[in-house]
Amino acid sequence: MRVLGIDPGLQTMGWGVIEQNGSRLSHVANGICTTSGRDDLAGRLLSLFDQLSAVLRDHAPDEAAVEKTFVNKDGSGTLKLGQARGVALLVPARAGLPVGEYSPNSVKKTVVGVGHADKRQVMHMVRLQLPGAQPTSPDAADALAIAICHARHGGAGGVTLREVRA
Repeated sequence: MRVLGIDPGLQTMGWGVIEQNGSRLSHVANGICTTSGRDDLAGRLLSLFDQLSAVLRDHAPDEAAVEKTFVNKDGSGTLKLGQARGVALLVPARAGLPVGEYSPNSVKKTVVGVGHADKRQVMHMVRLQLPGAQPTSPDAADALAIAICHARHGGAGGVTLREVRA
């Protein structure tokens, strides 16, 4: 099974693809989709849609996993992040892929062993669990961690959207 993990973001959306063969995981690819703050919101969302669609075409995942949005103090920022997350859910769903959703704490607990790990710890554990993986950024490492979490939780199991809580 090939899993696409997506770390939603309006300016930088991380993505990572892993291959699962039984209990063995291997790195396929990772990267980021970026937008310019100079573009209007609609243009940025369209750019993310196009870039993420290209990732699906290039890497042909069987399932996808997206990190849930956490609410922060800036309501406007949370809303914009939610719109980017909508793109992250829409692209694989439109391609007919089952999509799992995971809380940040669930991802960190699965990959690092503790729910409040920092980005350095996540990057370190992703490299340990996916030998040879060189994440292009912390966002790409987070996306690989989301894919690992999805694989470790047994995938979406044919369900279109599934939530796993920490």
